[in-house]
Amino acid sequence: MSKFELKLPRMGESVAEATLTSWLKEVGDTIEMDEAVFEIATDKVDSEVPSEVDGVLVEKLFNVDDVVKVGDTVAIIEIENEEHDTDEPDTGTSEVSEISSEVVEEISQTVETAKETASSSKQYQGSSERFYSPLVRNIAKQEGISMVELEAIEGTGLEGRVTKTDILAFVAARKPSKIPTGPTQAEKTKSEPIPTPTQSVVEKQQTPRVVSSDGHEVIEMTRMGKLIAKHMVDSVSTSAHVQSFIEVDVTNIVNWRDKVKDAFYKAEGEKLTYTPIFMEAVAKALKKYPMMNISVNGDTVIKKKNINIGMAAALPDGNLIVPVIKNADQLNLVGMTKVVNDLAERSRNNQLKPDEVQDGTYTVTNVGTFGSVFGTPIINQPQVGILALGAIRKIPAVIETSEGDFIGIRSKMYLSHSYDHRVVNGALGSMFAKAVADYLEAWDVHQEI
Repeated sequence: MSKFELKLPRMGESVAEATLTSWLKEVGDTIEMDEAVFEIATDKVDSEVPSEVDGVLVEKLFNVDDVVKVGDTVAIIEIENEEHDTDEPDTGTSEVSEISSEVVEEISQTVETAKETASSSKQYQGSSERFYSPLVRNIAKQEGISMVELEAIEGTGLEGRVTKTDILAFVAARKPSKIPTGPTQAEKTKSEPIPTPTQSVVEKQQTPRVVSSDGHEVIEMTRMGKLIAKHMVDSVSTSAHVQSFIEVDVTNIVNWRDKVKDAFYKAEGEKLTYTPIFMEAVAKALKKYPMMNISVNGDTVIKKKNINIGMAAALPDGNLIVPVIKNADQLNLVGMTKVVNDLAERSRNNQLKPDEVQDGTYTVTNVGTFGSVFGTPIINQPQVGILALGAIRKIPAVIETSEGDFIGIRSKMYLSHSYDHRVVNGALGSMFAKAVADYLEAWDVHQEI
């Protein structure tokens, strides 16, 4: 028998450590290759760390809530030593014959296993270069899962890897019930969404509820909830928050989007929402006012080279996460749409990588998604500003023309800008918000996709 050291893998260029949040296996448990052993968390992203070998967990080197550095050995797994002792001298013809027979039989089994693995690997080599462990490939082969189906499975493992749990959940979801007691499986599929592995993880991680003796319900905060609460309190105690509000007429944008959204989807395969349009305007405003693209470090101000916009997104459990659009000022509308849609989708499915929520220089939050007209968002430290996008509403408004003023129906929204008054004065904070509004109101309704 030999021992394998399971280490904390590298999770991104800027991530050097993580917190161990839970052990999924106990000492003495049998572990299969690619099966999750423990869970870790960085500032906002949770990940499972799978085993790289088959074996038995014999030692845990860290406890829950310990901080682990990248490359540290977290667990020891005992694996079978497949080497054979060949140093013993021969003791006779019969023993040699017996040993040879055993060796031949073992080699034959090894060859057959290798053939099956090679056949499975050849069968499940897709164009996406996605890695599938031998265990996952064998399950797919046994269950008759095609390569197309396999590539469509959303992996919950590290870097989106499909784990044993993921593929077994897919198998369970696609199998019809043996004893029908109501609608058929096909009919249920039409009316009810099939639970994904990610949904199962979310359900598993829901906060435990306790009913106290006086009838009140006591709910413990989640780990992420505690982190967010601490960040919010720290931000309020660190920055002098000031808000500026501005009303924006986005009628041209609404009309233009309604006109081109179908053609955009047909040409690019992406849904055109308002978010990438707003992000493009914010990126232009940050380029015009670079002193909004800064951070504070003690008594010094760091002027950021890159414009990396954080995009606050709601998670299924009600918490928020802020994936970052890197170098947002270098993206055109098509590129911005693809990045926004990709980050939003993977945020909802808990598939973001740790470095995708790092290095933001400014943040945008869309409170209008929930019907809010405006808000007073809290700054995401160590940034100095955050912009809240209010709901777009049709309202009566005064329209100025060369022939006089009249009342018309316009689509309008509010921009709520919170900024750190230690380093951003009211003039700069207001001019920045006005610049975003000017870009949006000057939208060219005749521009092509």
